[in-house]
Amino acid sequence: MPIATINTVHFEKAFTRPLEPARWVVEVHSAAQTETPITVVSRISYLDQPVTAIEKRIQVSSGDYEVAFEWMPPKETPRGYGLDVSLEINNSPFAIKSYGLDVLNSWTQMPRYGFLSDFEQGRTDALQTMQNLADFHVNGLQYYDWMYRHETLLTEQEPYIDVLGRSLSLKSVESLIDAGHSKNISAMPYTAIYAASEAFYNQHKDWALYDANKQPVRLGSNFLVYMDPRIDSKWTHHLFSEFEKVLKQTQFDGIHLDQYGEPKEAYDNLGTYIQLDEPIAQTITATHALVDRYREDGAVVFNCVTNWPVEMASAADEDIIYIEVWDPYVWFSELHNLIAYAQSLGHNKPVVLAAYVHPGNSANPFIMDAIIFSSGGGHIELGENNGYLADPYFPSYDTLNAEQATLLKQYYDFSVRYQNLIGPSTTEVTRQWIDKIAIDGLEVGLNQSADVFALLRESQGRLALNLVNMTNIGTTKWTEPANFPTAAANLTVTLSGLRNPIKSVAFASADEEGFALEPLKFAQTGDQVKFEIPSLKIWDLIVVEY
Repeated sequence: MPIATINTVHFEKAFTRPLEPARWVVEVHSAAQTETPITVVSRISYLDQPVTAIEKRIQVSSGDYEVAFEWMPPKETPRGYGLDVSLEINNSPFAIKSYGLDVLNSWTQMPRYGFLSDFEQGRTDALQTMQNLADFHVNGLQYYDWMYRHETLLTEQEPYIDVLGRSLSLKSVESLIDAGHSKNISAMPYTAIYAASEAFYNQHKDWALYDANKQPVRLGSNFLVYMDPRIDSKWTHHLFSEFEKVLKQTQFDGIHLDQYGEPKEAYDNLGTYIQLDEPIAQTITATHALVDRYREDGAVVFNCVTNWPVEMASAADEDIIYIEVWDPYVWFSELHNLIAYAQSLGHNKPVVLAAYVHPGNSANPFIMDAIIFSSGGGHIELGENNGYLADPYFPSYDTLNAEQATLLKQYYDFSVRYQNLIGPSTTEVTRQWIDKIAIDGLEVGLNQSADVFALLRESQGRLALNLVNMTNIGTTKWTEPANFPTAAANLTVTLSGLRNPIKSVAFASADEEGFALEPLKFAQTGDQVKFEIPSLKIWDLIVVEY
C-alpha cells in the first residue's frame, strides 16, 4: 500500500481568462503511520511539451491534506494545458494522476455546457454545486424552466409556482448565478422562442400560429400554444420586452432559445403562410442585438431540434450551434456526422449536442462523449450533484454513480487538455483519412460494422487520430444501452497517404489515470507509417506530427 494517494484535484474556476492566475487544490490521503516528508508536484505541459513544474513539500501522517497551487498561464487563447500531479519521495514518483485546464476569452470558445433545474426555496448548496461542476470544467449552464411562465419570465411572487406546478425561487436562481460567476461559469436562462400558456393565448388569439385547419398549434393538451415568431410580430415584441427585463433585473449572461422542432410551417391569424426557418433565424440575430446592449460578453444559444433549421440558425448571430438529437439520428456515427456537418457550414462556431440517455450500467455516456469530443463537439449532460441529463424535460435527470462520475471527469479533463488537437478550433478531416487507417484484426470505419471508429482532426502540423472502441458493444445505436467494449492491447496501426516525413508519433488514453502523451516508436516507408499502441479500452488519442 502506498504511503499516500491523490484523491482528486479541485479547480478554483472552470476555466481561466487571460492574465488571470490558475489555481487548484490537490487532495492527498496519507496512510503513513509516522510523520513522513513527501513532495507534491504539479507539472504543466502544452500537448507534449513541458511548460513548468511547481513543487510543494509537506509532512504527512495518517489523514487527509490539501495542497494549494497557483500558476500564471500565457495569455494565448484558446489554449489547453496538461496538469500531471505526482506524489514523490527523493524525486521518485509513487502516485500520478492527470488533469487538464485551459485559458479562454469566453466560455463559448470551448463550451462545456451543463444544466440546472432545481430552484426550490431555501437552497443552500450553490457554491458546492458550482465547485463540483467547475471540477468537470463545465463553463456554461442552461437554467432550465427557471421562469414563472413562458410568456412572463419574471414575477414579483417569491417563491412562485411554474406552469407545471413546481415551487421555485428567484433568490435560489440568483444565488446559483452568483456562485457560478465566482467559478467562471456563465448562466443562460431557458426561454422558448414561440411558446405561451393557454391563458395567454386566450387573451391574444391574434398572436398565435395556426395549422391548415385554422386550429391553434399546440404542444401537449392544455399546456402551450405556439406564437408567431416573426421579427415584427406582436408576440416577438412582447418576448423581447421580457428578455429586456431579465437582462436588467438579473445577472444572467445571455439568452437560451428553445423550440420544439415541429411545425416547420404554419399560418398567422389572417391565414398568411409562414415558413418558420428564416423568421426564427432573424429573431435569433435580433435577440443577440438585444443581449449586446446589456452584456459585454453575452451569448445567445438556439436549439436546432432534430438538426432543424441548422443552416439558417448557424448563419444567424448565435454563439453555439446547439443540436437536440432525435430520430432518425440514432446511430453512434450520426453523433460525429451532425457535428461535422455543422462545422462544414463554415461559420466557425462550436457545436454542442443534446442527446439524452440514462447512464444506468451502460457504456453509452463514455462512448458518446468519446465520439463527440473527438469530433470537436460538446455534450450537454452534466448537472447538479452529479446529475446526468436523461430526458428532454431536464428535471427528470438521472444521477451518475461515483465510478461513472470519476471516468467522465477524466474524459472532460482529457478533452480540455487536448483541445488544441481535437477541440472546436481544430479542423475536421475524418473523411479525408478514414479509408487510410488499418488496425490488424479489426475493422476501422464509421459504418455500423466497424470495430473501431476513427475520428481525425488537424492543427498546426499535427494530425490527431482518435480511436473509439466499438467492439462487442451489442448495438450500433446510441439510443440503446451499450456494453463496455472488449479491450485490446498491443495493436498495430497503419496510416497511409502521408505527404510529409513524420517527426513523431505520441499516444494517450482517456481511460487511464495518467494520460500525458507518451512517444511511440514508428516506422515510415514512403507514404505509410506503422506503430503499435499499448491498449484500447474506449478512447485513445494518437498524435502524428509532420
